[in-house]
Amino acid sequence: MNALAARRRHPAAIAVLLMIGLFLTGAVYAAVAPEPADATTQALPAQSVASGKALFRANCASCHGLNAEGRSTGNGNEIAGPPLAGVGAAAVDFQVGTGRMPMTQPGVQASRSESVKFTQEQIADMGAYIASLAPGPAVPSEEAVDPTKGDPARGGQIFRVNCAMCHNFAGAGGALTRGKYAPSLGDVTGKHVYEAMVSGPQSMPVFNDANITPDDKRDVIAFLTTLNQEESPGGMTLGSLGPVTEGLFAWVFGLGILVGCAVWLGSKAA
Repeated sequence: MNALAARRRHPAAIAVLLMIGLFLTGAVYAAVAPEPADATTQALPAQSVASGKALFRANCASCHGLNAEGRSTGNGNEIAGPPLAGVGAAAVDFQVGTGRMPMTQPGVQASRSESVKFTQEQIADMGAYIASLAPGPAVPSEEAVDPTKGDPARGGQIFRVNCAMCHNFAGAGGALTRGKYAPSLGDVTGKHVYEAMVSGPQSMPVFNDANITPDDKRDVIAFLTTLNQEESPGGMTLGSLGPVTEGLFAWVFGLGILVGCAVWLGSKAA
């Protein structure tokens, strides 16, 4: 008993107990934690993967590496293109399908472009190649992004809790740090909204199925669709940026009218 008591008082005893506790916690979590539903491995056609690999090496490898391992610029921690293993076909469909990739020039953030360089079939082939490297989020089905099957009211609640702090309460977008920004969601398709949630592009966090379920994602899409289709009951939206633009409008035009009236009355009195 004296020997056991001495070991308990040893300075390393607490550290050993903590390590044992952390090991047991990790082992139990690994055993019972479910695999995220959006990290999928699909049976991919070999021809599509081969075609996508050729397209990738011809158009993307200069930044992302010959085997999508990523590349640095050689200037410290600056990255020319991140590694793509595990991002899934959803990330490829979002980035390339919205014209963000390939980037026309280096910048802090890839901007959306109406000029999409590839056809949908080519985008699917590149997505198949990236998906073959490691499991990742797949392109959602039409049913998963169908706004008519979602609940806009519930989607609005989810959006305001998880998205409004960056994208604005009305999805109008907003500024972030270091020149980055949250883009407007006014004309984004439901498929690309879903893909952005599961892939986390730019500064956006990943909302996998453990954070926001597929049904919740569809509700968010239904809310954004309803928001874009409805007219503003208050008239001019002023960018839907809230009281800042509304107050600026009132001050500029209200004071301008008052100043104009004062000048007119002064000229009449003279």
